[in-house]
Amino acid sequence: PDFSSSVKLKYVKLGYQYVVDHFLTLLLVPVMVGILIEVVRLGPEEIVNLWNSLHFDLIQILCSSFFIIFIATVYFMSKPRCIYLVDYACYKPPVTCRVPFATFMEHSRLILSNNPKSVEFQMRILERSGLGEETCLPPAIHYIPPKPTMEAARGEAEVVIFSAMDSLFKKTGLKPKDIDILIVNCSLFSPTPSLSAMVINKYKLRSNIKSFNLSGMGCSAGLISIDLARDLLQVHPNSNAVVVSTEIITPNYYQGNERAMLLPNCLFRMGGAAILLSNRRSERWRAKYRLVHVVRTHKGADDKAYRCVFEEEDKEGKVGISLSKDLMAIAGEALKSNITTIGPLVLPGSEQLLFLLTLIGRKVFNPKWKPYIPDFKLAFEHFCIHAGGRAVIDELQKNLQLSAEHVEASRMTLHRFGNTSSSSLWYEMSYLEAKGRMKKGDRIWQIAFGSGFKCNSAVWKCNRTIKTPTDGPWEDCVHRYPVHIPEVVKL
Repeated sequence: PDFSSSVKLKYVKLGYQYVVDHFLTLLLVPVMVGILIEVVRLGPEEIVNLWNSLHFDLIQILCSSFFIIFIATVYFMSKPRCIYLVDYACYKPPVTCRVPFATFMEHSRLILSNNPKSVEFQMRILERSGLGEETCLPPAIHYIPPKPTMEAARGEAEVVIFSAMDSLFKKTGLKPKDIDILIVNCSLFSPTPSLSAMVINKYKLRSNIKSFNLSGMGCSAGLISIDLARDLLQVHPNSNAVVVSTEIITPNYYQGNERAMLLPNCLFRMGGAAILLSNRRSERWRAKYRLVHVVRTHKGADDKAYRCVFEEEDKEGKVGISLSKDLMAIAGEALKSNITTIGPLVLPGSEQLLFLLTLIGRKVFNPKWKPYIPDFKLAFEHFCIHAGGRAVIDELQKNLQLSAEHVEASRMTLHRFGNTSSSSLWYEMSYLEAKGRMKKGDRIWQIAFGSGFKCNSAVWKCNRTIKTPTDGPWEDCVHRYPVHIPEVVKL
């Protein structure tokens, strides 16, 4: 008989998962029931005699009590502080910065009038990019030719960062003097004074603030900033940390003809986010999320991985970001290393046991056995995959066996806002909240890739059921999403 049709394998798997994940409980319940039955069988006199037969010595009681209190104190003192994400705010560009496909292609034809093949290449990329008609570029890029001056770049940074910070202050009630730690990450624009100094000057922050400015760390720098903030909050009690993640596009718009460098022009767009983290116990009740894990993987020791996203000059001396053809393969290797580390931290015992048995089977019996891919859907309710491009989302959906709903936030963020670099993860979180999907206890996995080459992960747990917000970057368009994104948009 056909086994698959005679038995519902779904319920067999569910039963297996329940037994393995609750093995200790299922083992202890019969033992406790047996003890309870034996106690019930004893008569009242036997119980009294058993109690009277016990001899308690005052010194033993005091020593035992002191020992228990000492162990409990050491445990709670060594336990890491809980890091809470109180709230965050995403920058929403004005409609005047919109770059529809027709506008983008018209500008490309005028700027690259001497090289129609480069224009055609950009058109093919844009058709398959997964971007929509509402993505935005900074004002300096709207000029023909673009004017990537230092003044224009500072202007973009001020608009993006200050707008996100103002929104964060409004949402949380935070005052500038309450900020103890400030971290700003922006990969490609690193002026002097730094962007963190720009924020301190704008909001007149305290002179003893601990400020950091991260540059050159790619699209995964947002999670690196979260990791740095976590480490600092572990050693500085009763503190607030603000993380600002952005990418300034103005000085990095490539105007040459190298195809590997033209690709970022088609994908990167304006965006930024400000996040408030705290280790204060008083914030526990209003915080949205609690940070559970941060796992960072760096493949920079390998030459190919190091150069797969590389800023350099082309033959004409024009600076741009070159993307290697090996990028997806290198990203896959980095992801494999990352999930190998994060898997034991988050996966239920049933999945870890299956993975171990398959690994042993391949080593001992048949190396051609197909490796078992753990079901991460059992560990997380929501996935925020860096919206770096359509190919990135497609590959992760395929390799992690995710449904269309699991990658919906990533695809819709790419469609509406484009690749906003390190801040894209927060637009995705905002999308899930705008759809009313964040419930208390839900687990969220953020995955980001960056130059170097890096793959970083963060795991959050929803602290409370989040009401559908009435503001944010999705307030005027979330009712239109999700939208169907065709494989090719003919231009």
